[in-house]
Amino acid sequence: MESNATTRYRGEVVYIYAFDVAYDTARQPIRELLGQPVAQFAVDASKRSPRQLFFYKPQMVRLPPMERLGPLGPVRVERSVKLLPVGAISITVRVPFAVKQIEDLVAFHDLQFSNGSLHDEVRRLAEEVVAELKSHFVRPQSQLPEEEAYTIFCFAAPVTDEKNQPVKAEQWFQAHRRQIAALLTQEETECLSKQEAEESTARFLSYYDSDLVVMDWDAALLVDEPADFDETLYIMELANLQLAELEAYDRLLDDALERSYRDLGERPLRSRGDILRELREIRIDMARFNDELSNTTKFFGDWHLARIYEKIASRFHLADWHRTIDGKLKTLDDLYQILKHDQNNRVMIWLEIAIVVLFVIDLVVLVIGLK
Repeated sequence: MESNATTRYRGEVVYIYAFDVAYDTARQPIRELLGQPVAQFAVDASKRSPRQLFFYKPQMVRLPPMERLGPLGPVRVERSVKLLPVGAISITVRVPFAVKQIEDLVAFHDLQFSNGSLHDEVRRLAEEVVAELKSHFVRPQSQLPEEEAYTIFCFAAPVTDEKNQPVKAEQWFQAHRRQIAALLTQEETECLSKQEAEESTARFLSYYDSDLVVMDWDAALLVDEPADFDETLYIMELANLQLAELEAYDRLLDDALERSYRDLGERPLRSRGDILRELREIRIDMARFNDELSNTTKFFGDWHLARIYEKIASRFHLADWHRTIDGKLKTLDDLYQILKHDQNNRVMIWLEIAIVVLFVIDLVVLVIGLK
Protein backbone atom coordinates (compact mmCIF):
# COMPACT_ATOMS: atom_id res chain seq x y z
CA MET A 1 0.00 0.00 0.00
CA GLU A 2 1.05 3.61 -0.52
CA SER A 3 1.80 5.92 2.40
CA ASN A 4 -0.80 8.38 3.69
CA ALA A 5 1.20 11.29 2.25
CA THR A 6 0.66 10.04 -1.28
CA THR A 7 -2.80 8.50 -0.86
CA ARG A 8 -5.79 10.31 -2.30
CA TYR A 9 -8.28 7.52 -2.90
CA ARG A 10 -9.13 4.57 -0.67
CA GLY A 11 -11.53 1.74 -1.18
CA GLU A 12 -11.63 -1.76 -2.60
CA VAL A 13 -11.83 -3.51 -5.93
CA VAL A 14 -14.62 -6.10 -5.99
CA TYR A 15 -14.43 -8.97 -8.47
CA ILE A 16 -17.63 -10.91 -9.22
CA TYR A 17 -17.54 -14.28 -11.00
CA ALA A 18 -20.74 -16.12 -11.99
CA PHE A 19 -20.64 -19.81 -12.93
CA ASP A 20 -23.52 -21.87 -14.33
CA VAL A 21 -22.55 -25.23 -12.81
CA ALA A 22 -25.73 -27.35 -13.01
CA TYR A 23 -29.16 -27.67 -14.50
CA ASP A 24 -30.77 -27.14 -11.10
CA THR A 25 -30.16 -27.59 -7.37
CA ALA A 26 -31.84 -29.64 -4.66
CA ARG A 27 -34.04 -27.56 -2.43
CA GLN A 28 -32.46 -28.69 0.85
CA PRO A 29 -30.47 -26.10 2.81
CA ILE A 30 -26.70 -26.51 3.04
CA ARG A 31 -25.22 -26.27 6.53
CA GLU A 32 -21.52 -26.15 5.75
CA LEU A 33 -19.26 -25.50 2.76
CA LEU A 34 -15.45 -25.73 2.62
CA GLY A 35 -15.39 -26.05 6.39
CA GLN A 36 -17.34 -22.80 6.94
CA PRO A 37 -20.95 -22.32 8.12
CA VAL A 38 -23.50 -21.37 5.45
CA ALA A 39 -25.92 -18.53 6.24
CA GLN A 40 -28.60 -16.58 4.41
CA PHE A 41 -27.32 -13.46 2.68
CA ALA A 42 -28.64 -10.15 4.01
CA VAL A 43 -27.93 -6.51 3.22
CA ASP A 44 -27.41 -4.19 6.16
CA ALA A 45 -30.24 -1.68 6.52
CA SER A 46 -29.26 1.88 5.58
CA LYS A 47 -31.01 5.21 5.92
CA ARG A 48 -32.23 5.08 2.32
CA SER A 49 -33.77 1.59 2.60
CA PRO A 50 -37.51 1.59 3.44
CA ARG A 51 -39.04 -0.89 5.85
CA GLN A 52 -40.65 -2.92 3.08
CA LEU A 53 -37.36 -3.40 1.19
CA PHE A 54 -37.31 -6.86 -0.40
CA PHE A 55 -34.22 -8.69 -1.54
CA TYR A 56 -33.77 -12.18 -2.90
CA LYS A 57 -31.62 -13.87 -0.24
CA PRO A 58 -29.48 -16.80 -1.41
CA GLN A 59 -27.33 -19.02 0.78
CA MET A 60 -23.86 -17.63 1.35
CA VAL A 61 -20.56 -18.58 2.96
CA ARG A 62 -17.68 -16.27 3.90
CA LEU A 63 -14.26 -17.84 3.57
CA PRO A 64 -11.22 -16.99 5.70
CA PRO A 65 -9.25 -14.00 4.32
CA MET A 66 -5.96 -14.54 2.51
CA GLU A 67 -2.76 -12.51 2.54
CA ARG A 68 -1.38 -11.85 -0.92
CA LEU A 69 1.29 -9.66 -2.54
CA GLY A 70 -0.46 -7.50 -5.12
CA PRO A 71 0.69 -4.83 -7.61
CA LEU A 72 0.87 -2.17 -4.87
CA GLY A 73 2.15 -4.35 -2.03
CA PRO A 74 0.64 -6.74 0.55
CA VAL A 75 -3.17 -6.96 0.59
CA ARG A 76 -5.80 -8.82 2.58
CA VAL A 77 -8.14 -10.63 0.18
CA GLU A 78 -11.70 -11.44 1.29
CA ARG A 79 -13.80 -14.09 -0.47
CA SER A 80 -17.43 -15.19 -0.35
CA VAL A 81 -19.57 -17.70 -2.26
CA LYS A 82 -23.30 -17.44 -2.95
CA LEU A 83 -25.39 -20.47 -3.94
CA LEU A 84 -28.42 -19.86 -6.14
CA PRO A 85 -31.27 -22.30 -6.89
CA VAL A 86 -30.94 -21.86 -10.66
CA GLY A 87 -27.87 -24.11 -10.64
CA ALA A 88 -25.33 -21.31 -10.35
CA ILE A 89 -22.70 -20.04 -7.94
CA SER A 90 -21.36 -16.51 -7.59
CA ILE A 91 -17.91 -15.89 -6.13
CA THR A 92 -17.00 -12.43 -4.86
CA VAL A 93 -13.43 -11.33 -4.11
CA ARG A 94 -12.64 -8.01 -2.41
CA VAL A 95 -9.18 -6.43 -2.56
CA PRO A 96 -8.49 -3.12 -0.74
CA PHE A 97 -6.51 -0.26 -2.31
CA ALA A 98 -5.05 3.13 -1.45
CA VAL A 99 -3.75 5.13 -4.44
CA LYS A 100 -2.81 8.66 -5.44
CA GLN A 101 -4.54 8.74 -8.83
CA ILE A 102 -7.21 6.83 -10.70
CA GLU A 103 -4.76 5.53 -13.30
CA ASP A 104 -2.96 3.51 -10.61
CA LEU A 105 -5.93 1.15 -10.48
CA VAL A 106 -5.64 -0.08 -14.08
CA ALA A 107 -3.31 -2.83 -12.85
CA PHE A 108 -6.20 -4.23 -10.80
CA HIS A 109 -8.20 -5.22 -13.90
CA ASP A 110 -6.37 -8.50 -14.51
CA LEU A 111 -5.07 -8.83 -10.99
CA GLN A 112 -1.78 -10.66 -10.62
CA PHE A 113 -0.38 -11.83 -7.30
CA SER A 114 3.18 -12.87 -6.64
CA ASN A 115 2.09 -16.54 -6.74
CA GLY A 116 -0.31 -16.37 -9.71
CA SER A 117 -3.43 -14.67 -11.01
CA LEU A 118 -6.70 -14.01 -9.19
CA HIS A 119 -8.58 -15.58 -12.09
CA ASP A 120 -6.82 -18.93 -11.61
CA GLU A 121 -7.43 -18.85 -7.85
CA VAL A 122 -11.14 -18.22 -8.37
CA ARG A 123 -11.50 -21.09 -10.83
CA ARG A 124 -9.79 -23.45 -8.40
CA LEU A 125 -12.14 -22.28 -5.67
CA ALA A 126 -15.16 -22.82 -7.96
CA GLU A 127 -13.97 -26.36 -8.73
CA GLU A 128 -13.69 -27.09 -4.98
CA VAL A 129 -17.22 -25.80 -4.40
CA VAL A 130 -18.66 -27.87 -7.25
CA ALA A 131 -16.82 -31.00 -6.10
CA GLU A 132 -18.15 -30.66 -2.54
CA LEU A 133 -21.73 -29.91 -3.64
CA LYS A 134 -21.89 -32.42 -6.48
CA SER A 135 -24.61 -34.46 -4.76
CA HIS A 136 -26.60 -31.26 -4.16
CA PHE A 137 -26.65 -30.32 -7.86
CA VAL A 138 -29.12 -31.71 -10.38
CA ARG A 139 -27.38 -32.71 -13.63
CA PRO A 140 -24.11 -30.86 -12.93
CA GLN A 141 -21.89 -29.73 -15.80
CA SER A 142 -19.28 -32.28 -16.86
CA GLN A 143 -16.61 -29.61 -16.57
CA LEU A 144 -16.49 -26.11 -15.10
CA PRO A 145 -17.73 -23.65 -17.76
CA GLU A 146 -16.26 -20.25 -18.52
CA GLU A 147 -17.26 -17.68 -15.95
CA GLU A 148 -19.01 -14.34 -16.45
CA ALA A 149 -16.80 -11.80 -14.66
CA TYR A 150 -17.40 -8.20 -13.62
CA THR A 151 -15.14 -5.74 -11.77
CA ILE A 152 -16.28 -2.86 -9.56
CA PHE A 153 -13.90 -0.14 -8.33
CA CYS A 154 -15.36 1.08 -5.02
CA PHE A 155 -14.16 4.49 -3.79
CA ALA A 156 -14.81 5.50 -0.19
CA ALA A 157 -16.78 8.77 -0.01
CA PRO A 158 -16.18 11.62 -0.01
CA VAL A 159 -13.86 11.96 -3.02
CA THR A 160 -11.44 14.89 -3.06
CA ASP A 161 -9.99 17.37 -5.52
CA GLU A 162 -6.29 18.04 -6.24
CA LYS A 163 -6.01 19.94 -2.95
CA ASN A 164 -7.48 17.00 -1.02
CA GLN A 165 -10.68 18.94 -0.33
CA PRO A 166 -14.00 17.01 -0.38
CA VAL A 167 -16.10 17.63 -3.49
CA LYS A 168 -19.51 16.51 -4.72
CA ALA A 169 -19.40 13.14 -6.47
CA GLU A 170 -20.97 14.41 -9.72
CA GLN A 171 -18.58 17.34 -9.83
CA TRP A 172 -15.63 15.00 -9.35
CA PHE A 173 -17.01 12.69 -12.03
CA GLN A 174 -17.23 15.46 -14.64
CA ALA A 175 -13.68 16.60 -13.82
CA HIS A 176 -12.25 13.06 -14.14
CA ARG A 177 -14.55 11.54 -16.74
CA ARG A 178 -11.77 10.63 -19.18
CA GLN A 179 -9.67 8.96 -16.44
CA ILE A 180 -12.70 7.03 -15.22
CA ALA A 181 -13.47 5.89 -18.76
CA ALA A 182 -9.87 4.74 -19.22
CA LEU A 183 -10.07 2.79 -15.96
CA LEU A 184 -13.32 1.05 -16.92
CA THR A 185 -12.14 0.18 -20.43
CA GLN A 186 -8.56 -0.66 -19.37
CA GLU A 187 -7.10 1.84 -21.81
CA GLU A 188 -4.57 4.68 -21.62
CA THR A 189 -6.18 8.02 -20.80
CA GLU A 190 -4.40 10.01 -23.51
CA CYS A 191 -5.32 7.47 -26.20
CA LEU A 192 -9.03 7.35 -25.45
CA SER A 193 -11.27 9.47 -27.69
CA LYS A 194 -13.83 11.87 -26.27
CA GLN A 195 -16.63 9.88 -27.88
CA GLU A 196 -15.51 6.61 -26.26
CA ALA A 197 -15.01 8.33 -22.91
CA GLU A 198 -18.58 9.63 -23.00
CA GLU A 199 -19.99 6.32 -24.20
CA SER A 200 -18.20 4.25 -21.53
CA THR A 201 -19.45 6.53 -18.76
CA ALA A 202 -22.88 7.35 -20.19
CA ARG A 203 -24.78 5.20 -17.69
CA PHE A 204 -24.30 6.81 -14.29
CA LEU A 205 -26.53 7.56 -11.32
CA SER A 206 -26.25 9.60 -8.15
CA TYR A 207 -28.57 9.66 -5.13
CA TYR A 208 -26.81 11.90 -2.61
CA ASP A 209 -24.16 14.51 -3.34
CA SER A 210 -21.56 12.11 -1.97
CA ASP A 211 -22.41 8.94 -3.95
CA LEU A 212 -22.11 7.90 -7.58
CA VAL A 213 -22.22 4.74 -9.67
CA VAL A 214 -20.89 4.50 -13.25
CA MET A 215 -21.59 1.28 -15.18
CA ASP A 216 -19.81 -0.04 -18.26
CA TRP A 217 -20.12 -3.49 -19.84
CA ASP A 218 -16.97 -4.97 -18.23
CA ALA A 219 -16.45 -2.85 -15.11
CA ALA A 220 -18.10 -0.22 -12.93
CA LEU A 221 -17.09 2.56 -10.55
CA LEU A 222 -18.86 3.10 -7.25
CA VAL A 223 -18.47 6.05 -4.88
CA ASP A 224 -20.25 5.69 -1.54
CA GLU A 225 -19.82 5.18 2.17
CA PRO A 226 -18.13 1.76 2.63
CA ALA A 227 -21.04 0.63 4.81
CA ASP A 228 -23.39 1.17 1.84
CA PHE A 229 -21.31 -0.66 -0.78
CA ASP A 230 -23.03 -4.03 -0.33
CA GLU A 231 -26.53 -3.24 -1.59
CA THR A 232 -25.28 -1.75 -4.88
CA LEU A 233 -22.72 -4.53 -5.31
CA TYR A 234 -25.45 -7.12 -4.84
CA ILE A 235 -27.57 -5.58 -7.60
CA MET A 236 -24.60 -5.82 -9.96
CA GLU A 237 -23.92 -9.38 -8.83
CA LEU A 238 -27.47 -10.46 -9.64
CA ALA A 239 -27.36 -8.81 -13.07
CA ASN A 240 -24.04 -10.54 -13.78
CA LEU A 241 -25.56 -13.84 -12.69
CA GLN A 242 -28.55 -13.29 -14.96
CA LEU A 243 -26.21 -12.73 -17.89
CA ALA A 244 -24.34 -15.98 -17.15
CA GLU A 245 -27.60 -17.94 -16.89
CA LEU A 246 -29.06 -16.43 -20.07
CA GLU A 247 -25.89 -17.35 -21.96
CA ALA A 248 -26.08 -20.91 -20.59
CA TYR A 249 -29.72 -21.34 -21.61
CA ASP A 250 -29.03 -19.82 -25.00
CA ARG A 251 -26.44 -22.55 -25.56
CA LEU A 252 -28.93 -25.17 -24.33
CA LEU A 253 -31.56 -23.95 -26.81
CA ASP A 254 -29.00 -23.92 -29.64
CA ASP A 255 -28.22 -27.58 -28.95
CA ALA A 256 -31.92 -28.46 -28.74
CA LEU A 257 -32.68 -26.72 -32.04
CA GLU A 258 -29.76 -28.41 -33.75
CA ARG A 259 -30.97 -31.85 -32.59
CA SER A 260 -34.54 -31.05 -33.61
CA TYR A 261 -33.56 -29.94 -37.12
CA ARG A 262 -31.47 -33.08 -37.49
CA ASP A 263 -34.22 -35.37 -36.21
CA LEU A 264 -36.79 -33.80 -38.51
CA GLY A 265 -34.67 -34.71 -41.54
CA GLU A 266 -35.04 -37.68 -43.81
CA ARG A 267 -33.09 -40.01 -41.50
CA PRO A 268 -33.99 -39.11 -37.91
CA LEU A 269 -31.91 -40.64 -35.11
CA ARG A 270 -34.81 -40.55 -32.64
CA SER A 271 -38.49 -41.32 -32.73
CA ARG A 272 -41.09 -38.57 -33.00
CA GLY A 273 -42.22 -39.40 -29.48
CA ASP A 274 -38.72 -38.82 -28.07
CA ILE A 275 -38.45 -35.50 -29.92
CA LEU A 276 -41.85 -34.36 -28.62
CA ARG A 277 -40.90 -35.38 -25.08
CA GLU A 278 -37.66 -33.37 -25.20
CA LEU A 279 -39.34 -30.29 -26.65
CA ARG A 280 -42.06 -30.46 -24.01
CA GLU A 281 -39.47 -30.72 -21.22
CA ILE A 282 -37.51 -27.75 -22.58
CA ARG A 283 -40.64 -25.60 -22.70
CA ILE A 284 -41.42 -26.45 -19.06
CA ASP A 285 -37.80 -25.91 -18.02
CA MET A 286 -37.64 -22.50 -19.63
CA ALA A 287 -40.87 -21.41 -17.94
CA ARG A 288 -39.44 -22.47 -14.57
CA PHE A 289 -36.07 -20.86 -15.33
CA ASN A 290 -37.65 -17.55 -16.36
CA ASP A 291 -39.74 -17.48 -13.18
CA GLU A 292 -36.81 -18.21 -10.84
CA LEU A 293 -34.46 -15.83 -12.62
CA SER A 294 -37.01 -13.04 -12.46
CA ASN A 295 -37.53 -13.62 -8.74
CA THR A 296 -33.85 -12.93 -8.05
CA THR A 297 -34.18 -9.34 -9.24
CA LYS A 298 -37.36 -8.11 -7.60
CA PHE A 299 -36.76 -4.87 -5.73
CA PHE A 300 -39.72 -3.60 -3.75
CA GLY A 301 -39.52 -0.23 -2.06
CA ASP A 302 -36.18 1.12 -3.32
CA TRP A 303 -36.45 2.99 -6.59
CA HIS A 304 -32.76 3.93 -6.64
CA LEU A 305 -31.66 0.28 -6.56
CA ALA A 306 -34.20 -0.52 -9.28
CA ARG A 307 -32.70 2.27 -11.40
CA ILE A 308 -29.21 0.83 -10.89
CA TYR A 309 -30.45 -2.57 -12.02
CA GLU A 310 -32.15 -1.01 -15.04
CA LYS A 311 -28.92 0.74 -16.08
CA ILE A 312 -26.66 -2.27 -15.70
CA ALA A 313 -29.22 -4.56 -17.37
CA SER A 314 -29.18 -2.15 -20.30
CA ARG A 315 -25.37 -2.25 -20.41
CA PHE A 316 -25.43 -6.08 -20.34
CA HIS A 317 -28.18 -6.12 -23.02
CA LEU A 318 -30.24 -8.49 -20.86
CA ALA A 319 -33.43 -7.53 -22.70
CA ASP A 320 -31.78 -8.52 -26.01
CA TRP A 321 -30.75 -11.85 -24.51
CA HIS A 322 -34.32 -12.42 -23.34
CA ARG A 323 -35.66 -11.60 -26.80
CA THR A 324 -33.17 -13.96 -28.43
CA ILE A 325 -34.15 -16.78 -26.10
CA ASP A 326 -37.85 -16.02 -26.57
CA GLY A 327 -37.34 -16.21 -30.34
CA LYS A 328 -35.65 -19.61 -30.09
CA LEU A 329 -38.38 -20.80 -27.73
CA LYS A 330 -40.97 -19.75 -30.29
CA THR A 331 -39.10 -21.73 -32.95
CA LEU A 332 -39.08 -24.76 -30.65
CA ASP A 333 -42.77 -24.25 -29.95
CA ASP A 334 -43.48 -24.12 -33.69
CA LEU A 335 -41.53 -27.36 -34.16
CA TYR A 336 -43.50 -28.89 -31.28
CA GLN A 337 -46.80 -27.88 -32.86
CA ILE A 338 -45.73 -29.24 -36.26
CA LEU A 339 -44.69 -32.57 -34.75
CA LYS A 340 -47.84 -32.73 -32.64
CA HIS A 341 -50.00 -31.99 -35.68
CA ASP A 342 -48.13 -34.60 -37.69
CA GLN A 343 -48.56 -37.12 -34.87
CA ASN A 344 -52.30 -36.37 -34.70
CA ASN A 345 -52.59 -36.85 -38.46
CA ARG A 346 -50.88 -40.24 -38.19
CA VAL A 347 -53.26 -41.28 -35.41
CA MET A 348 -56.28 -40.18 -37.48
CA ILE A 349 -55.03 -42.12 -40.51
CA TRP A 350 -54.69 -45.29 -38.40
CA LEU A 351 -58.14 -44.73 -36.94
CA GLU A 352 -59.60 -44.37 -40.41
CA ILE A 353 -57.81 -47.55 -41.51
CA ALA A 354 -59.17 -49.35 -38.46
CA ILE A 355 -62.70 -48.17 -39.28
CA VAL A 356 -62.37 -49.39 -42.87
CA VAL A 357 -61.03 -52.77 -41.71
CA LEU A 358 -63.90 -53.15 -39.25
CA PHE A 359 -66.37 -52.24 -42.00
CA VAL A 360 -64.86 -54.89 -44.31
CA ILE A 361 -65.00 -57.45 -41.51
CA ASP A 362 -68.69 -56.61 -40.93
CA LEU A 363 -69.40 -57.08 -44.64
CA VAL A 364 -67.59 -60.41 -44.68
CA VAL A 365 -69.49 -61.62 -41.63
CA LEU A 366 -72.78 -60.43 -43.16
CA VAL A 367 -72.10 -62.25 -46.47
CA ILE A 368 -71.12 -65.45 -44.68
CA GLY A 369 -74.25 -65.23 -42.54
CA LEU A 370 -76.49 -64.85 -45.59
CA LYS A 371 -74.98 -67.90 -47.24
